[in-house]
Amino acid sequence: IDWETGILSGLRAALDPRGIVASDEALLQRFAAAEAAVEAGPYRRYRDVLAESLVQVGASFGIEPSAQEQAAFGGSVVDWPAFLDSSAALVSLATRFRLGILTNCDDDLFAGSNRRLGVAFDWIVTAQQAGSYKPRVANFEMLFDRLQIPRERILHVAQSLFHDHVPAKALGQRRNAIGECDTGCRLLRHGELRRGGNRLTIPAIGRATGVRSAEPGTSRMGPVHVRADARRDAGVRDAAPAGGSVWPP
Repeated sequence: IDWETGILSGLRAALDPRGIVASDEALLQRFAAAEAAVEAGPYRRYRDVLAESLVQVGASFGIEPSAQEQAAFGGSVVDWPAFLDSSAALVSLATRFRLGILTNCDDDLFAGSNRRLGVAFDWIVTAQQAGSYKPRVANFEMLFDRLQIPRERILHVAQSLFHDHVPAKALGQRRNAIGECDTGCRLLRHGELRRGGNRLTIPAIGRATGVRSAEPGTSRMGPVHVRADARRDAGVRDAAPAGGSVWPP
């Protein structure tokens, strides 16, 4: 799901009429900081996380979004577009793998995204079901309980080091890959990446997530092409609006 386009569209619907001028990158950075702060607190449904994030972004520009604007942004996930190749890629993968979703989203909101993706997932674990948000371990443990597959045989595909790769690796998922980002991936999370470089240490991100990496080292952001084997019990794909630390390859 192209969550950057969806988030920017929702933010600008509230900011543009008030004459707020800001770059896409600036808006995404402010949103990322607000979202992470809300998700780190007591559990709230993702539509409420979005609404509060809009309030905080608005406050950073000296405006107060209306209740109607907050509700509209909170429910906007169902309108966030899928990438043009997402559905075809997932349908192709489903012929050789069982697919699952581990999403920082509500049940009803992901149902809208699922319709856009056009594939029947074998497992769907939402933040609403877990009562928490990635990178918290509880979300991954719920997925493991449902899969009943050895963790080392799960391929967890995601872009976010913060939300996905560090906790997944620490929990024994050895076959991780960073998905290719076709839109430039402008979102920065917690200052993990800086312009001028696309390398960062896994231990540093581990400290931000509160978990420890199973293997210290570095991870380079960029396209990863996953070679599929014929066994259908190896795959988990994270195509949900998770957010995270990503950078152009």
